[in-house]
Amino acid sequence: MRADWRVEFTGRILLLGCGAVSRCLQPLLLRHVAMNFGELTIMDRVDSRTGAESALARGARFVRHRLTRQNYPHTLARELGPGDVLINLTWDVDSRDLLWWCHRNGVRYLDTSLETWASEGDSTTTAADRTTYRRHGKLYELGARLDPAGPTAVVEHGANPGLVSHLTKRALHDVATAVLADRDAGSGPAVDDDGALESALADGDHARIAMTTGTRAIHISERDTQRGEIPKDVDEFVNTWSVKGFYEEATAPAELGWGTHERELPPLAVTHETGPRNQIYLARTGMSTWVRSWVPSTGPMLGMMISHGETFTISDGLTVRDPSGLPIYRPTVHFAYLPSDAALASLHEFRMRGYRTQSRQRIVDDEIVAGSDELGVLLLGHGRNGWWTGTSLDIHEARSLVPGQNATTLQVAASALGALRWMLLHPNRGLRVPDDLDHEEVLAAAEPYLGECPSVPTGWTPFDGADDRLDAPVRSSDEDDPWQFGNVLVR
Repeated sequence: MRADWRVEFTGRILLLGCGAVSRCLQPLLLRHVAMNFGELTIMDRVDSRTGAESALARGARFVRHRLTRQNYPHTLARELGPGDVLINLTWDVDSRDLLWWCHRNGVRYLDTSLETWASEGDSTTTAADRTTYRRHGKLYELGARLDPAGPTAVVEHGANPGLVSHLTKRALHDVATAVLADRDAGSGPAVDDDGALESALADGDHARIAMTTGTRAIHISERDTQRGEIPKDVDEFVNTWSVKGFYEEATAPAELGWGTHERELPPLAVTHETGPRNQIYLARTGMSTWVRSWVPSTGPMLGMMISHGETFTISDGLTVRDPSGLPIYRPTVHFAYLPSDAALASLHEFRMRGYRTQSRQRIVDDEIVAGSDELGVLLLGHGRNGWWTGTSLDIHEARSLVPGQNATTLQVAASALGALRWMLLHPNRGLRVPDDLDHEEVLAAAEPYLGECPSVPTGWTPFDGADDRLDAPVRSSDEDDPWQFGNVLVR
């Protein structure tokens, strides 16, 4: 696809939120959506029109208004009608309520995360309530009530969740192709004597590809090395994306898709009694749970196992079941996140303060002097050992593509743009998660903004670099299977 692609749209767009991702998405809309921008409305609870100048100059409106549980039906009815689009980039606004309103009113819907109405200080919110498993369960309960041929609604389509689901499919294709090439060359382990892998590859059956290649685990591995010229101060939270979003995710329970190859549950594990049961969570926060992983630029890394929606949809989408419905294959799927140095220090201070937020918050953009955001999927345990597929976007390239933005927000905005294009071209597909979309179609639209997109093998295992220090992985008696989660978890 050409980098200057455009898609025509004749309706109205309501863009909820004018934060970092919204301000990055707006110039992309101006470039790629052929519409009357007098029909674009940007709505935020505060007067944040600074940064939205380019859209306003093209005719867009800015409305200062706070959407609440009580006023959202009237507000949306005033701004939108059949054939229009709602892009929700807010926090503390319930995704399911907005989605249900849009469905009943013929409006297409897009968001980057599953949100609920503000619940700070709500003592009735349990740990299980804060899991992505519980939120997806409620989403699918709503989905059962929706017309599958109704207005398209794409949920959780940012960088992760979102983009990484498409990168997973690309990685599975590349692994399968490499494994088959090894077989044909007479190198590597014997595979696919009955043609199952070739058949799955031809059919685009990614769950079967994952199972047949022997993929045991998938890490969503991300390292953010962007750094600013202004140091983090005491009592200040500094981040490259939403501060509120980060500490809400960081304090949620550590959560992961649980693979069928796993032999024992980790300490503090909690299982689910209803639903697909493809996930577990730990009775501890994601920010206090560290795992071993790998990225191409720097190699081995330790990251936080932050709860993320893609761990549900990827593990669910790659589950293979027998005729009775019982799962016979599922990979373990989790996030491994190493944020920027300033964000990591901010999170540590936040924890020291008893999880009370700092009095000052800052999202870095123009002051960043160097660094990149490296985000991808690491497939492990197959015939090629490990394989990483993702995006590595340097701050200087990000600014050359969209001035005034940073690498992190551009990766999110590019993915949302790809989903928007897909939604406009497929207006009546009902409720969709990222894994339901054509991955190559979405990636082709987003890739002009993703920098380098490597897809490379690696020989890394969790035992690499292990020594006598206290954080060395405890080797199980089954050293032929390094992909047990117990070998990845930092104890």
